[in-house]
Amino acid sequence: MQSCDKGIRFASLRWRERPITIEYQWVGEQHPGVPVMVFLHEGLGSLSMWKDFPEQFCRRLGCRGLVFSRPGYGQSTARAADERWPVHFMHDQAGEVLPLFFDAVGLPAADPLPWFYGHSDGGSIALLYAARHPRAVGGLIVAAPHIFVEEVSIASIRATRDIYRSSSLKQRLARYHADPDSAFWGWNDVWLDPAFAVWNIEAELPQIVCPVLAVQGEDDEYGTLAQIRGIARALPATQLLVLPQCGHSPHRDQEDELCRHAGAFFESGKRPPGSRTN
Repeated sequence: MQSCDKGIRFASLRWRERPITIEYQWVGEQHPGVPVMVFLHEGLGSLSMWKDFPEQFCRRLGCRGLVFSRPGYGQSTARAADERWPVHFMHDQAGEVLPLFFDAVGLPAADPLPWFYGHSDGGSIALLYAARHPRAVGGLIVAAPHIFVEEVSIASIRATRDIYRSSSLKQRLARYHADPDSAFWGWNDVWLDPAFAVWNIEAELPQIVCPVLAVQGEDDEYGTLAQIRGIARALPATQLLVLPQCGHSPHRDQEDELCRHAGAFFESGKRPPGSRTN
């Protein structure tokens, strides 16, 4: 493993016979009996694009956080120019990349079980990971997650493509990604692939056994309240948080309100060591 300033490190692993590196950072302080919070970024996000939210969030919750950039994003190994993410790319991240990465960085797998904060695509990946590893997750906070494809999502992503081609968006994304084309087209191409229109993870949600808080902004331009309501249909114990005057990024638009509710949810959902059921 390599490291650099600001506590950012690089984990080396092999995924599908290819060596890749993943940038990551530990934030906050570890307290005995308190879970680690894993942060999963959105479709155009990265470790640095979170800015100081993970650290502030963990400080308020009194836990340690693990923040990283998925392959293709940030300073992690970029996507090859001719490589297209497959329709099942989020399943691949949850089922293949996350276990390899967690092993590489030594994420504690025993009690207390890790929690996940996932935003947008990262929320979907968190849900998929918890469904595939139901006894390995202590709790989920998913903000603006996708469980199926809506036309409003496609329309907004199509509009973002036009903006990327005609504005300085690429230069702005270059602040957060070593290869902004890798991040942008990897995300944009798969979401606008006609085959992706039938992507749906609702059938997998009932496998989740941990507490879930699902968050959505009323003004989210990439999804409607049908997304988190669908989670609640599959998992009736889900707590829903609908934030007014909030778009696709609750951690930016309504950080205080989000942290207040998430903190209470985290405190009530923590399991003391040794309480996990088999």
